[in-house]
Amino acid sequence: MSATNGLPPLPLAEWEDTKTALHLFFQVAGKVRLALMPPQNHWWHATLYVDARGVTTRLIPWSQGGFEIRFDLIDHRAELLTTAGARRSIALPGISVADLYGNLFAALDAEGITARIKPEPYDLQFDTPFPDDREHVYADPAAVNRFWRILVWISGAFARFAGRFTGKTTPVHLFWHSFDLALTRFSGRAAPLVGGNVVGREAYTHEVISFGFWAGDANVRDPAFYAYAYPEPEGLRQQRLEPGGALWVERGNGSLALFPYEAARMSADPDTALLAFLESAYQAGATLAGWDIEALRHPEYDGGK
Repeated sequence: MSATNGLPPLPLAEWEDTKTALHLFFQVAGKVRLALMPPQNHWWHATLYVDARGVTTRLIPWSQGGFEIRFDLIDHRAELLTTAGARRSIALPGISVADLYGNLFAALDAEGITARIKPEPYDLQFDTPFPDDREHVYADPAAVNRFWRILVWISGAFARFAGRFTGKTTPVHLFWHSFDLALTRFSGRAAPLVGGNVVGREAYTHEVISFGFWAGDANVRDPAFYAYAYPEPEGLRQQRLEPGGALWVERGNGSLALFPYEAARMSADPDTALLAFLESAYQAGATLAGWDIEALRHPEYDGGK
């Protein structure tokens, strides 16, 4: 989808309950992927991906074949697809987390696929086990479809931004634990995290500048793009961000660049506005951290000139 003023609004208050249910649905599928995928650096084996109909695990190896769990956010169905040709489908409207969990694992069992997961939310403000959670329900399919359409646009913009950089980057992927679409650039220098948990230590083995989008949460109530640097260079919060509406905020012991989705959506050219934010946040962090910006710039990118 090309960026136009046709980008839909997505006020969190109008679909927050459904968003929480979708987040938990993604956690169920994401935990299956985490359980069965071969490990990859920085937890890249755990993430989900935006595709032409929704969000997918992509192919997960199993025996001599494999399978995929896909959330079709046009027809609003969860699907289990196997390389043996099986296709099992679960209608999403009106179902709870417990329904999704039970039906998905019944489908996996029927295809002879065994995935052992910890069946409870990860890093959320409640801990109701998936099989018992009938509170969170997929109640607003139209809002979910709007969310997916936004992710499609952002995925394209992030991919174009990634192409400006010749260093190591992540895929454009969706982290199911935090429910954000993300992209990370690496300087190539080691910068291991001291302390933290096993997840953080694996994610932050090297110096990074990360970018992402989330649909709003308990702390940031509106959809927003973000960026941060790790380790954070001194003076980052004093650096200029573009375009208007972008700002630095405190994030724990560090700084987070934020650009409201609504500001991008209402701009004359959302693509240009989003890419300006990503580039300004990158330049701020990379300059202060002493990255070799010219060496890491793709020769076909003119710096926006």
